Amino acid sequence: MTANLRVVLASRPTGAVEMSNFRVEHAALPEPGPGQVLVRNLWLSLDPYMRGRMSEARSYVAPVEVGECMPGGTAGEVIASRDAGFAVGDHVVGMLGWQQYGVAEAQALRKVDKNGFPLQAFLGTLGMPGVTAWHGVQEICKPAAGETFVVTAASGAVGSVAGQLAKAAGCRVVGVAGGADKCRHVVHDLGFDACVDYKAGRLHEDLASALPDGFHALFENVGGPIFDALLTLARPFGRIALCGLISDYNALEPYRLKNLRAVLINRLHVQGFIVSDHPAIWPQALRDLGSLVVAGRLQSRETIAEGLMEAPDAFIGLLAGRNLGKQLVRVFPAAG
Repeated sequence: MTANLRVVLASRPTGAVEMSNFRVEHAALPEPGPGQVLVRNLWLSLDPYMRGRMSEARSYVAPVEVGECMPGGTAGEVIASRDAGFAVGDHVVGMLGWQQYGVAEAQALRKVDKNGFPLQAFLGTLGMPGVTAWHGVQEICKPAAGETFVVTAASGAVGSVAGQLAKAAGCRVVGVAGGADKCRHVVHDLGFDACVDYKAGRLHEDLASALPDGFHALFENVGGPIFDALLTLARPFGRIALCGLISDYNALEPYRLKNLRAVLINRLHVQGFIVSDHPAIWPQALRDLGSLVVAGRLQSRETIAEGLMEAPDAFIGLLAGRNLGKQLVRVFPAAG
């Protein structure tokens, strides 16, 4: 091992992300210093927030610089360690980015005991997406049995978990997803009570039909016209966890809400959140999520791209909604 393959930001996208915005290059294999660990990344997580990191627009985190390795969550194996807390062969999760090998400070890594779970689960249901769903559901939406709970991007990595958590709390759960196949998956595989296909061309009519008495809580991942339409169906004192606005991420002009008045007249609680602001919740969230997986009450689906060089196309597909469930890259094909 003398070289490290990585994907860097070649240019900032204007509108939709294109392949030309990325560059695949070889770099020297990094070496760990004192208190550091060298990891062979086996899995890379692709997530919508990465689109914001490609932009210079003001956000909750600094943008990646042109020429730098694209950021991202990884799961891999320790191959060299200069920290007493990690040994060669340990499995770890961290933020080592779009590259085959990465060095990190020991305190920036989370050691995982697979306990029969596949390693990539710690980038999905048992990782950041799952904890994001847990926080939005439990801490913001606070579902109660008998309530109606809506989830947009319901077939995605976060939305699928959010809806199943609400279902476990005794709610009637309605998803919104793009396409008949995704809606079938949401209902038949994930156990939602209904799913609205926003691509069917009857958004307002189908939402009204699925939500004849409105909704008590909404886990919002999409924004745009879908969120705007849902605002008109909120019940008084409804709760909304605003997790993402993926419909705007490639837009040259952000969507302007037309139904903001509904927030006032229905006295809605709307809370935007970023899960990295809440490190204290992770232990409880992971315990709850793991218990549900073991009990067979939390299902997941993965879309896997084979090889690091496929990461740019897979990420473009994620933003276009081509994935079902968690979008992953198997960094070394047939590994992991």
